Amino acid sequence: MPERSPHTSFHDLPTKTVIATLSGIVTALLMAALDQNIVGTAMPKVIADLHGFEHYSGVFTAYMIASTTALPIVGKLSDFYGRKLFLLLGVAIFVIASVTCGFAQSMSQLIFFRALQGLGAGFTQAMAFTTIADLFPPAKRGKITGMMASIFGIAGVLGPALGGYLTDGPGWRYIFFVNIPIGALAFGILFFFFPHIRKPRENKPIIDYAGAVTLIMAVVPLLLALSWGGRDYPWSSNLIISLLAFGSLMFAVFLQTEFKAKEPILPLSIFKNRIVWTCLSCSAIVAIAMFGTVLFIPLFIQKVIGTNATQGGAILMPLTLSSIGSSIIAGQIITRTGRYRWLGITGVSLTAISLFVLSTMDEFTTSQIVIRNMILLGMGIGATLPTFNIAVQNAVEIHFLGAATATVQFMRSIGGSFGAAIFGSILANHYTPESSRIVLAHSLHDVFLTGSVIVLFGVIIAFLSKDIPLRRSNRQPVQKAESS
Repeated sequence: MPERSPHTSFHDLPTKTVIATLSGIVTALLMAALDQNIVGTAMPKVIADLHGFEHYSGVFTAYMIASTTALPIVGKLSDFYGRKLFLLLGVAIFVIASVTCGFAQSMSQLIFFRALQGLGAGFTQAMAFTTIADLFPPAKRGKITGMMASIFGIAGVLGPALGGYLTDGPGWRYIFFVNIPIGALAFGILFFFFPHIRKPRENKPIIDYAGAVTLIMAVVPLLLALSWGGRDYPWSSNLIISLLAFGSLMFAVFLQTEFKAKEPILPLSIFKNRIVWTCLSCSAIVAIAMFGTVLFIPLFIQKVIGTNATQGGAILMPLTLSSIGSSIIAGQIITRTGRYRWLGITGVSLTAISLFVLSTMDEFTTSQIVIRNMILLGMGIGATLPTFNIAVQNAVEIHFLGAATATVQFMRSIGGSFGAAIFGSILANHYTPESSRIVLAHSLHDVFLTGSVIVLFGVIIAFLSKDIPLRRSNRQPVQKAESS
């Protein structure tokens, strides 16, 4: 990798370099986002080939844990050593892991290689959104961030279709091999066109090894407990209780470690900023609702209304498309007006309202009503995606940018895990596969209603945030009056 560059900051990059870098980032992010949606489609064939149905959930859990754990660590390290190193490393790890996943001969091997894939995805996602923040100041970042957030929506549309085509055609192994040309293209663009820029420091960086270790020891058991609890093991089982207790204890140790660290992985000082803690809280709460309810919409369509699996999956497309449109529009509004507080409030409020509307559905609900509700939910979620990213990035000093951006992604990932666990438990307590569709409809009513109540707290928190002027240059420091 070329280490020498005539550019000493992102501010003096020529337009061609910015465009090339942006195209490389979009390609890398699309690769990771597509993979998340492709794998689920192919899993029945994977199980039939490799056997080991009892390890089904491990394919997803390993990926989620690795990517979530990597986010805050790589975010902080990139503040020291620059973005390019970790962005290229993330793409390389992801492609290599994709190759090994494609050649896996057992479920145990596949789970291990999926964890490596998740590590690469965590690196890539953290660096993608942070690099966008480096390239564009907050006042110009809205429309770009909105477009970046929409990539996940596009992947949600293309992923299942591509996964089905590859699985039924050349075979399930090609759902991993397809990442090779995409990743190679992204790596090549970023290697040759994205200059390695590292901010000068007077002193040698101090790596917070203790913070990294205690964070991993906290996140891994907590996510395992949330993934296994109520599904593979009862919540009251010794294993789940032990995992939750140990994870909570290590999280407390992690916080104590960060208070004492000179260069903490997670700078706790940023949480003193009202904008930061309100936006991070709202991001996690919206993720709870998003991941915790989207899982059950296809179930409602298939088991309550009575359609096939293809139609049940397709019902999510209106949510995806409306989320894409809402993200882009929100980004444009932020860029044009310089305001984001009311946009965040509106997005969280729409999410709460749509979940309440979902809770009114019953066995007489038609597909058209579900589609309408999906569009409303997508509009709410989409509006929050660029809004909270930009608000947090604009509220912290530039040397905290990597850590702060990665923390937003981290909170969304943790929130999604909590949502899936909470709502899965609610459903399991009321419904069994032998229950009638009426019982399922009533159970899902409880799921969606609980979600709306949780997001209502997010609305209250969103009102506590505030607007501050968007910086028109990344050289411009955060004013003291902005950090309250």
